Amino acid sequence: METIIYNQKGEKVSEIKLPETVFGLPWNANLVHQAAVSMMSNKRDPIAHTKGRGEVAGGGRKPWRQKGLGRARHGSIRSPIWVGGGVSHGPINEKDYSRKINKKMKKKAFLTALSRKFKDNEILFLDNLNLSSAKTKEAAGLISSLAKIEGFNKLTLKKGVKAVFATAEKDGNAYRSFKNIPGTNIVEVRNLSLLDVLNNKYLVIAGAEKSISGLAE
Repeated sequence: METIIYNQKGEKVSEIKLPETVFGLPWNANLVHQAAVSMMSNKRDPIAHTKGRGEVAGGGRKPWRQKGLGRARHGSIRSPIWVGGGVSHGPINEKDYSRKINKKMKKKAFLTALSRKFKDNEILFLDNLNLSSAKTKEAAGLISSLAKIEGFNKLTLKKGVKAVFATAEKDGNAYRSFKNIPGTNIVEVRNLSLLDVLNNKYLVIAGAEKSISGLAE
């Protein structure tokens, strides 16, 4: 299994052999779905909170006497059937949404998603990502050059298309240059996650040789 490595101008530079264990796995939708849902649940921060009848202010006494007025009997204005009363079965911020997922499953799901993205021709390999300065203009020019490659022409679209750039090492200039470009994100390849792969249409792997060896390990 081989693929082409491009430079920052979108020109073919060389070819590289890819490990089957990373980019050649069969698709497993159930595994990927289970891992993705678990990861999103673990990131979820419960904010929504409603007050029950025991938390609402007021209602210290019975609204009116039990009998003799021809009205329905009530014990407190904090009852859920009263306007301004407590909420029945509402969301609370103490709920724990976290889910357990095994390390082997998480790793296998990540590599499965990588393999599918490579099969769909949505992974681009760069020999290097080197920007001379932290300028958004340079990053935009790089994206325009890569968009000339067959299959990656949608990189320059402003809406609906997302791309994540994975670098072999942290690069301050690159991070600051891509910061103001909507629809793009940049991470170190060691921090690349399943959600990064699934939430972005394109994956650009820079420093191809070092990055691929890191993924294989």
